[in-house]
Amino acid sequence: MRMKRILVNWELYLLMLLPVAYFIIFRYLPMYGVQIAFKDFSAAKGIWDSPWVGFDHFVRFFNSYNFEQVLTNTVYLSVLLLVIAFPIPIIIALMLNQVKHQRFKKFMQTSIYAPYFISTVVLVGMVFVFLSPNSGLVNHIIKGFGGEPVMFMADSEWFRPIYVFTEVWQTTGFSSIIYLAALAAIDPHLHEAAVVDGASKWKRVLHIDLPGLMPTIAVLFILAVGNLMNIGFEKAFLMQTDINVDASEIIPTYVYKIGIQRAQYSFSAAIGLFNAVINLVLLFIVNRTVKKMSGNGLF
Repeated sequence: MRMKRILVNWELYLLMLLPVAYFIIFRYLPMYGVQIAFKDFSAAKGIWDSPWVGFDHFVRFFNSYNFEQVLTNTVYLSVLLLVIAFPIPIIIALMLNQVKHQRFKKFMQTSIYAPYFISTVVLVGMVFVFLSPNSGLVNHIIKGFGGEPVMFMADSEWFRPIYVFTEVWQTTGFSSIIYLAALAAIDPHLHEAAVVDGASKWKRVLHIDLPGLMPTIAVLFILAVGNLMNIGFEKAFLMQTDINVDASEIIPTYVYKIGIQRAQYSFSAAIGLFNAVINLVLLFIVNRTVKKMSGNGLF
């Protein structure tokens, strides 16, 4: 019976083949190498013959002088992104859904989607140009109002606001697509009935659109929290300078410096595994909590 269903829907299984192969090859098979986090890895001996050291690398990381700074920076920046960047696509989707003029709606959608396709390297280059103390547009505006130029990229206090702002600007439009699709699936008869009953747009958003979005919001919130500690390495590393490193040094950049630049592979693998375990624990906790509260969950 099962084989018959597979043969009937063979096109769907064929489409699913590439994603499954991708996850097996690039996600599951590399997990074999995680064991070097518990070994004193030597490239000459290989993974299998390198001696076991247990949790020595984890203890070394927990006792290192910059453990607190790196962990605090990662958590602080992650929570900021979750609190600020997560709800904005929902608001944008609700606003776009209320726009009736189709040409204006398409123009706005294109405008907010476009930044997503700018590469991180180009984006950070734009940030440095716009915020330059000598020739940057932002500082020209500040000086035009009688202020003094601000060294944005040389001040650690500005790193987090700039990072969050650029993340919101770049990803909000693309992230709102999922919510717009969920809004499109809401039965239009509900809105028609609400209009007949005299409900305003705000009431319809509050009592029809938002409840219709809640299952999607719940699932994406669980995924966001489960990926909380995985901040984008590229942007943080490219925005990092010797002066703002006390705020910009996060776990991904620290792992890169330890593992690639200093060739301490086992130590960096231990830090990466520690980061992954935190994400896994958060995923299970948030999934269980959201499922109890709303009935929606990943599993």
